[in-house]
This record gives sequence, structure tokens and C-alpha cells, in this order.
Amino acid sequence: MRVMVTGGAGFIGSNLVDRLLRDGHEVVVIDDLRRGRKENLPCSAAELVEMDVTSPHVDGVLAAFAPEVIFHLAAQIDVRLSVCRPVEDAQQNVLGALNVAEAARRHGARKIVFASSGGAIYGAPERLPVAETAPIAPRSPYAAAKVSAEVYLNTYRRLHGLECTHLALANVYGPRQHPFGEAGVVAVFAERLLAGRPTKVFGDGGNTRDYVYVDEVVDAFVTAAGTVGGGQRYNIGTGVQTSDLELHTLVAKAVGSADAPEFAPSRLGDLRASALDATAAARDLGWRPTVGLDEGVQRTVDYFRG
Repeated sequence: MRVMVTGGAGFIGSNLVDRLLRDGHEVVVIDDLRRGRKENLPCSAAELVEMDVTSPHVDGVLAAFAPEVIFHLAAQIDVRLSVCRPVEDAQQNVLGALNVAEAARRHGARKIVFASSGGAIYGAPERLPVAETAPIAPRSPYAAAKVSAEVYLNTYRRLHGLECTHLALANVYGPRQHPFGEAGVVAVFAERLLAGRPTKVFGDGGNTRDYVYVDEVVDAFVTAAGTVGGGQRYNIGTGVQTSDLELHTLVAKAVGSADAPEFAPSRLGDLRASALDATAAARDLGWRPTVGLDEGVQRTVDYFRG
């Protein structure tokens, strides 16, 4: 099968590209390399087109390659940047998705599998783990943009028959995650503890997140590329809440270092708790997480240790 991965030189995208190549697919990657890195991709097995997904030249790439399935992972992922520069965020996360969808329609793609955000689009739900039936309540332009992209893709499905499935991801971690920024706390802890540098947690360390290992997220993308799940959103997470302090303890144990983070003031806008109910993904896609957090953290630390 001929497949395109936008954002394919990034953390999740490059792991997905590895899997697609192992499965024997032809792969082209679109990535502007602002966050992605060339070294994440095999030298010759996948074609890399260095391009922003908002570019009009995306149409030409699809015309030449004619992918059957597009995995759309390219995005502006910094929630705080989205608050400070919402127009820039919308250009990347809404207009970028729309640009890809329009090119896909024009050149006969069968399906777009879209990386949405389960940790953002539901806001602060009353019950955890949160299911797809919960109200959408974005609290940032980033979250609003992810919801908007889902709506646009579903509109293209109804208007033009371009299939789509949305994967609302929990906090993904694993090899190749950038050890900087708000989304990569496992990588941040691992990189700093391995280097003997101080770590910090925010507030009282009791904020919780749902951590899912990158290989399992890749499995979900591959499964979602099939014929099931048209127009549906599926949560991809473990349903388990892990606090910042609990996570730090796990990473410190894997590194073999002291478990003594510094405490910093709470960050404005941080959610207190998050976890996703992935029952629908199990029912429709046959997807279930099997990598425990202990094991996943150890694999991640081993990667950063080299």
C-alpha cells in the first residue's frame, strides 16, 4: 500500500514510519523539520519531502505519489504557544489539516487517519477515565483546533466520501521523544536524571496523566487505516492515572538515581487529572494496551542511555 505520513520525522511519526516500512508499505513523509529530525528516518527506505503542511505544494506531492492512506500527525503541539499565538496555531492545526484533506480529495486517497488529542479536547471532565461520549470542552486554542480539524475531516467524509478516523491520544512516551517541552515529561525526566541534572515537578506533584507507550499508539494508527471506524473518534490510552511524583519515581528507579525532584509553582491552565477510556477502540479496532508503565519507562530510559 502507498501511504503518506505528515509529521513523519517526529517522535510518533517516525516510529509509525518504521512500522509501515517493516510491513512492506511504500512511504512518503512530509515534514518541515521544525520538530522532526532527518536522523529519525531510514536513509533511503522512506522518501522525505521537507515541506510545511500548509504549503500549496502539498497538492503536487499527493498528485505524484497518489497515497491510499494518509496518516496526518503534523501539528503545532505547544498548548501555551497556542494561547499566546492562536492564529499561528490555527494555521498549522486547522488550515494544515484542511490543506491535506483537499489534496487527498483531489487525488483519490481512500482515508485520513488523524492524530487528535485526548488529553486536551475534553477539557476537565467530571468523570475519569473519560469516554468519547463526554462533552467536548476545549480550554486552549490548540484543543479547539484539534476539534475543528475533526469536524472538517468528517465534513469531507460526508461531502466527498473521503474516509477518516480520529485517534484521541493520551500522553504518548517512548524512544525518540524530544526531551524538551511540556508533552515529553518521561523524556525530560530520563534525560536530566541520566545527566545528573536536577528535575522538577509543578505544584504538589499530584497532577495525573494517562501514559501510553509509542509502539502501542503505532499499532492503533495501523489498525485504524483499515475499513472500520469511518468518521469515528477513538481514545487511545490506558485509562490509568499516574501522578507526576509517581512517574518521577519510576524514571528514577529505571535510571538508578535519587528520587528527589525540586518543586516549582503550579502552571496556569494545567489540568489536575486526565485519563482516557479506550473501550471503543478495543471493541471496534481490537486495540488494547499491553505495555505496562514500568516496562515502557525502562525501554525509554534504555534508549536515552544509548
